[in-house]
Amino acid sequence: MSKTISGFSKLSKAKKIEWIVSTYFANNESAKRILEQYWNSDKKIQQLHDEFIENTISNYYLPFGVAPNFLINGKLHTIPMAIEESSVVAAASKSAKFWLDRGGFKTKVISTTKIGQVHFMYFGNPDNLKAYFSSIKHKLLQDVKPITKNMEKRGGGVIDIELRDKTHDIKGYYQLHVSFETLDAMGANFINSCLEQFAKTFKNMALEFDDFSEEEKNIQIVMSILSNYVPDCLVRAEVSCKVEDLNEDDDISPEEFASKFIQAVNIAEVEPYRAVTHNKGIMNGIDAVVLATGNDFRAVEAGIHAFASRNGTYSSLTHAKVENGIFYFWLEIPLALGTVGGLTGLHPLVKLALELLHHPSAKELMEIVAVAGLAQNFAALKSLTTTGIQKGHMKMHLMNILNQFEASDFEKATIIDYFKTHTVSHSAVVEAISKLRE
Repeated sequence: MSKTISGFSKLSKAKKIEWIVSTYFANNESAKRILEQYWNSDKKIQQLHDEFIENTISNYYLPFGVAPNFLINGKLHTIPMAIEESSVVAAASKSAKFWLDRGGFKTKVISTTKIGQVHFMYFGNPDNLKAYFSSIKHKLLQDVKPITKNMEKRGGGVIDIELRDKTHDIKGYYQLHVSFETLDAMGANFINSCLEQFAKTFKNMALEFDDFSEEEKNIQIVMSILSNYVPDCLVRAEVSCKVEDLNEDDDISPEEFASKFIQAVNIAEVEPYRAVTHNKGIMNGIDAVVLATGNDFRAVEAGIHAFASRNGTYSSLTHAKVENGIFYFWLEIPLALGTVGGLTGLHPLVKLALELLHHPSAKELMEIVAVAGLAQNFAALKSLTTTGIQKGHMKMHLMNILNQFEASDFEKATIIDYFKTHTVSHSAVVEAISKLRE
C-alpha cells in the first residue's frame, strides 16, 4: 500500500531503494535486484549519473547505436543515435546509403538567434512606458555586462532588446523580448541569468523614473525565462538527384516513385492527422541524435512542433518537388543545440558521440541533426509508397517479440529464418514459437 514519506531526498541511495521496494513491490528482492543490475560497475561513473538528477535509484538504459555512410556537404559522418524504437537506426542507415551515391546531403544554417523574455504587467500610460524603456535600454545592457563578458569575447551575447505591447491579448501585459547569440552553447542558463538581471534593473529603475506616476512605478515582473520556440535559429537540409536516378526498386519506375513520394508529402502538408505521424517519424531521427549528444530533446520537440504550426495549421516539416527533371526533398527546422556546457562535458557517452562527429560546432551539429530527420522521413515515405511500412518494421520488431517470450538462441535462429519468407505479425510469431516448442 502506498504511503507518504518526509525527507526522502535526504536518505542514502540504499535507504531510498529499501523504502521504494518495501512500499511498492510484492517481490522486494526481485525489484531490488533489477534496480541494482543497471548500476554501472565503475563507481565514479555511477556517482556521476547519480548526481545528474535528484533521488537517483538506478540507470535507465537506451540502446546507443550508429548509422554510417552519411555524406554531408562532402564530408562522411557516422551518426550516433540513442533510441529504443526498432527500425530507426536501420532506416537512417539505409537512407544514408541510398543518397551516398547520389550526391549526399546538403545543409545550411540560415540563422542562430535565440529568444528570451521578461514578462511583466503595467497598467499606466503606454507612451510613458515607451519613454521609460528608451531611457533605460542602455542601462539594461550595461547591468548584464558581468554575465555577458565571456560570451562577448567569443563573439556572442545580447543582440537586441525590444519592448512588446501584448495588451491586446491580456490587459496590462507587456514583455521585454530579447534576442541572443550563444555560439556553441545551447545557452539556457546564460539567457536566463541575463533575463533575471534585466527584470531586476527594469523594476528597480522604474522607481526613479520621473515621468511615471506612483502607480506606474509599480511594474510587476511575472517571470523571466528563455523561449524554446526558436524560429530564427534555423537550419536547412536537402537531397536531390535526377528523377531517373531514383531507380532502386524494380517494382516501381523512378517517375512513379517520385510522383507518389511528392503526393505523400503534399498530403502531410494539408492533413494534420497525417502530418503528426509524418513529423513524428522525422523526430525519430532528430531526437535520437539530440539525446546521444547530450542536448535537450524536449525543448527541441516543443520548438519544432510549434514551428510546424506557425501558419495556423499543423503541417509537414518536409517538402518535395520535381523541377526540370530533378527530384528535390528538403526540410527547414528550428534547432537550439549546444556542443559545450551541460551534459556535453560530463556524460562519457556524450563526449564519445561528439568525438565520433569530429567535434562539431553548434552550427555543424544543427546540420547533422537536421540530416538525421530528413533521412528518417525519406526512409519512411519510401517504404510507405512502395512496399508498405510494416514489412521492414515488423522484421525489425521480430527480435523484440522473441525476447518477450525469452526465446533461446536456437529458437531465434529458426524463427528468424522462417520469417525470411513469411509475413511477420505478433500472432504469427506466437504461433511459430508455440509450434517449435511443441
